[in-house]
Amino acid sequence: MDSVPAQTHQGYKEAGVASASHSLTSSTSLPAKVESRTAVMEALEDIVYGSAAGIVGKYIEYPFDTVKVRLQSQPDHLPLRYTGPLDCFRQSIRADGFLGLYRGITAPLVGAALENSSLFFFERIGRGLIYSCGFAAPNTELSLSALWFTGGFAGAFTSFILTPVELVKCKIQVPDEPGGKPRQLKPIPVIKEIWRHEGLRGFWHGQMGTLIREAGGCAAWFGSKETTSKWFRERNEKALLKRGGSQEDLLESRDKALPLWQQAIAGASAGMSYNFLFFPADTVKSRMQTSPLGGSAEGGGGATKKTTFVEETRALWKQAGIKGFYRGCGITVLRSAPSSAFIFMVYDGLKKYFPMA
Repeated sequence: MDSVPAQTHQGYKEAGVASASHSLTSSTSLPAKVESRTAVMEALEDIVYGSAAGIVGKYIEYPFDTVKVRLQSQPDHLPLRYTGPLDCFRQSIRADGFLGLYRGITAPLVGAALENSSLFFFERIGRGLIYSCGFAAPNTELSLSALWFTGGFAGAFTSFILTPVELVKCKIQVPDEPGGKPRQLKPIPVIKEIWRHEGLRGFWHGQMGTLIREAGGCAAWFGSKETTSKWFRERNEKALLKRGGSQEDLLESRDKALPLWQQAIAGASAGMSYNFLFFPADTVKSRMQTSPLGGSAEGGGGATKKTTFVEETRALWKQAGIKGFYRGCGITVLRSAPSSAFIFMVYDGLKKYFPMA
């Protein structure tokens, strides 16, 4: 079987478009500005369409994310407030109503737009680096290992953008601080409070956990999506040949997007891989980011210094063992399936039907 670059959400392997562009440039000697404009428009697509996809996904997953954070952030010096996800849902709805599960969604919507646009943008940059450094020939399909690398590259850079947003989100989502002190429910007061107590540096509290989760998780996110998509393409091609399809039919099928249900499964597998594999790092991060401002108040004592990632990990292990690191994991993996499916479907659909480049 001839090796033909497969179509992906990034468009690097849209061989027909790339060939036509190369032919047109070489035959008419167009200035380099054309290629620059195309690159700029592709980057703009990543930002605009990635933002739109992220917002859609956030509306789907946010109630489950609120429950996850509340389960993760239960203090280790007090009895557990929730026995599990269903109990947390029940208590939360009884206390604040269903809309209470969407409390503080403004900051996460901004964060979702920033996160997904950054991920797709930096993932494109990662692909470009692989091609420009000569690890892959132009207009050829990247290996799956290279795709996992570009995902990790994107996640690492995105983590620095995401940590401040996650910090504000977590502080709003948890009902109250240890000792019964009510938390702020709006982003601006929370931002002011963080600035007053800890300055600019305080907005990156929990950065290590975000970095581990995003770098590893996004490698799995992009890698799983592409791995599953590739499996579906090969399956579809075999089915086409069994039906008596010609080589022309085979080549034509590679230029078409996967059926919607296959795109959904590929996106769902990406979300589940992202959330499950590095969930312990996310748990430690949530505990760090929901601690009282100005230090820990364990045991009712005075404020002490903030715990580090390693210190928080040790404390959680001592309190609950391995199970403590996976509080809320089931509900998180469950909600990530439809959320990620919609993110990729919206992003791919916008790029296909409303191309800017």
